[in-house]
Amino acid sequence: MIKANVQAKLSLRILSVMAEFGRTLFRLRVLWLTLFYILLLIEIPHLAPLFSWLFPDDQRPMYTRASFLDLAFAHVCLVAVSTAFSAAIGLGAGIFVTRESGREFLPLVSTLAAMGQVFPPIAVLALAIPSLGFGAAPTLVALILYAILPILAATITGIDSVSPQVKEAAHGMGFSGIAILRKIELPLALPFILAGLQNAITINIGTATIGSSIGALSLGSPILEGLSANNPAYVVEGAILVALLAIVTNGWFEVLEMGTLLRLQSR
Repeated sequence: MIKANVQAKLSLRILSVMAEFGRTLFRLRVLWLTLFYILLLIEIPHLAPLFSWLFPDDQRPMYTRASFLDLAFAHVCLVAVSTAFSAAIGLGAGIFVTRESGREFLPLVSTLAAMGQVFPPIAVLALAIPSLGFGAAPTLVALILYAILPILAATITGIDSVSPQVKEAAHGMGFSGIAILRKIELPLALPFILAGLQNAITINIGTATIGSSIGALSLGSPILEGLSANNPAYVVEGAILVALLAIVTNGWFEVLEMGTLLRLQSR
């Protein structure tokens, strides 16, 4: 009996070490991919001979109107700012409609959030230009509207997934409604909320490229210029960098989600 217990503990220990090794290896892969992406942003102008060979008909195969590092920084700023506003709105609305006083507003809030994704981004840009002008401002409006729904839906799903028995037990222990939300509901809903944020950021990384059509600096600038000038090299350069940015971002979110799950399991 004692020998069986020792073997079981040893097996669990081995599995734990292997799992931690796998997580460390994944974090290192994401880190190396991030460093490779930054290096690519800096060194991509030196790949002009490669693009000349791939696109021999293009007289200017390398986009030079702005540095790719500046384009990526502007792109990340658009995504980060818009997602922060979307998270504040989506998280706040999700918490509100999961309270007893706000349940009746759930259909209305969900419909309004869904409408943000029904409108094409280019239509939102066109409507925002008269009041906000050209550039980053109308792009931010479109991105904010587009990212609210996944965050709102994830927040509602996460909070509703918390067992009513757990909340009743906490209430019986003297927890206030705010304390239950802060110490129980939100921590348990965090994996869902992170997944919603990940979806929102991925959507915004792709959608932010459209902002270049109204003068916003982003990685969409070479793509749109390539399309208008019939220069496929520009399109490929921009598309590769946008896709890699999404992959890197998703990788870091996976790392964050793994850490969150570990903290929840250790409680």
